[in-house]
Amino acid sequence: MIPISPASNPSSRWHKPHEEEFRISDPRTNDRIRVPEVRLVGPAGEQVGVVRIEVALRLAQDADLDLVEVAPNSKPPVVKIMDYGKFKYEAAQKAKEARRNQANTILKEVRFRLKIEPHDYETKRKRAEGFLQAGDKVKAMILFRGREQQRPEQGVKLLRKFAEDVADLGTVESNPTIDGRNMVMVVAPHKNKSEAKAEQNAQRAATKEAARQARSTPDEPTPAAAE
Repeated sequence: MIPISPASNPSSRWHKPHEEEFRISDPRTNDRIRVPEVRLVGPAGEQVGVVRIEVALRLAQDADLDLVEVAPNSKPPVVKIMDYGKFKYEAAQKAKEARRNQANTILKEVRFRLKIEPHDYETKRKRAEGFLQAGDKVKAMILFRGREQQRPEQGVKLLRKFAEDVADLGTVESNPTIDGRNMVMVVAPHKNKSEAKAEQNAQRAATKEAARQARSTPDEPTPAAAE
C-alpha cells in the first residue's frame, strides 16, 4: 500500500484517524483498511467500481473525507467515501431517539371477560385502537371466573380474534400466556410515539387548512340572486 504523507494534507482525520474514538465494533476506516482492492462507493452513493486500495484512499483524502468499510465480508470489501465523524454522530442521535421513543411507550391495559357481550367487546377494541394509534402498547387481559380457568383455549381464541381485529395498527409482541387467574397478551403498535404524534399533528394541520379554505371560499349565489 502506498503510504499517504500527513504533510500532503493537514487534515486531522488522516494523521489521527479517529484513534481516540475507535472501538472493536466500529468499521475499519482509512489506513486500517488493509486489503489490496475494494469496491468503491462515492460520497453521493455513486458506484465507482473495483479499485486498488491506494486509489480509494487517495480519492477520500482529496475530498477531505474518510474511507469507511461498509461491507467487510464482500469480495472485494465494499468501502464508501464519507464524513465518518458526522456519520457516527447521526447514528448516535438516531439510537438516542429510538431509546427515547421506547422509554415513552406506555403499556395500556384493556380487560375482557370470557363471556363478553359484542357491544362491550367493540368498546374495548376501539379503546385499544386509540392506544395503538397514539404509539402505545396494549396489554389485553382476560379475567377468568371460577371454572372458566378450565377453558384456557377459549381465552386464546378471544385474544387471537382481538389481535386480528387490531392487526392494521399493531402486531402481537407476546402471545397469550396464563398469569395467575388471568390470561394476557401484548400488542405493540406499528408506529412509535414520535411517528404517531407527527401523523396526528399533520392530520390536525390538514383539518385546519381545510376549514380555513372553506371559510375563505365565497358562497355561490343562489338562482334568485343570480337573476
